[in-house]
Amino acid sequence: MEVIIVSGLSGAGKSVALRQLEDLGYYCIDNLPLDLLGPLAKRAWGVAEGRFDRIALGIDARDSGEAIRGLPQYMDRLRERGLNARILFLTADENALLKRFAETRRKHPLSGSRYTLLEAVQKERALLEPIASYADEIIDTSSMNLHELRERILLTSRGEEAPMLLSIVSFGFKNGMPDGLDFVFDVRCLPNPHWKEQLRAHSGQDPEVVEWLAGHDSVVSMIDDIDGFLQRWLPAFDRQARSYITVGIGCTGGQHRSVYIAERLAQRLRALYPDLQLRHKELAA
Repeated sequence: MEVIIVSGLSGAGKSVALRQLEDLGYYCIDNLPLDLLGPLAKRAWGVAEGRFDRIALGIDARDSGEAIRGLPQYMDRLRERGLNARILFLTADENALLKRFAETRRKHPLSGSRYTLLEAVQKERALLEPIASYADEIIDTSSMNLHELRERILLTSRGEEAPMLLSIVSFGFKNGMPDGLDFVFDVRCLPNPHWKEQLRAHSGQDPEVVEWLAGHDSVVSMIDDIDGFLQRWLPAFDRQARSYITVGIGCTGGQHRSVYIAERLAQRLRALYPDLQLRHKELAA
């Protein structure tokens, strides 16, 4: 079981980090009172089916000073029980934090009649020092944008991150394009088995159509080109924290060419995206 405590200064990106970890398969809870950490870990440990094998918890300065000071000792006890427990702390310089609060017009959790915004930032930094000094990793987000922070969280997940979900859909243009496609490849320029009477009733999954299409150099080239494009550019979207990408392959009727090419692409890309989803819109209709 893995537990990540995500803490840090307000405005430094804790919510972004938690959302990224959620996309990576962690069960995330924000602003958890530290007094509930023990019962939660014990309960999660006892749940079967691996539902809570990976948990990320957001902790901030609204908790009591006593609880914050005691967190390092509690993390040690979790590790003694066999949990992979670690702390990720996000920080930023005062100028960056003040600018972010000014841009979003959000209220700092410690500001109010007692403290100005600057004083609240400084007080929060002091309150969270016991966590920062014990953190397994500290990320300074002062000069990071949203996408850079998400990419850093990917790298922080120790190589265990779930790949982006890739979905490939074959369809027929005559029935309309499916919603939600990120890329569309039109393969209507390729030789059409529909005009072969002995192939018309079959689909791109059947051996007769597979053999016929595989015998055309233009079909092979189209598959190579689409595969090359996707293998070149999908990782760039993955690094920008895209949770999923949907690729559409369309021919006229969605029975032969698009089905065959979608099947071949799925075979090639499944090694990189093991949870790849393949759907043939017209065959399922």
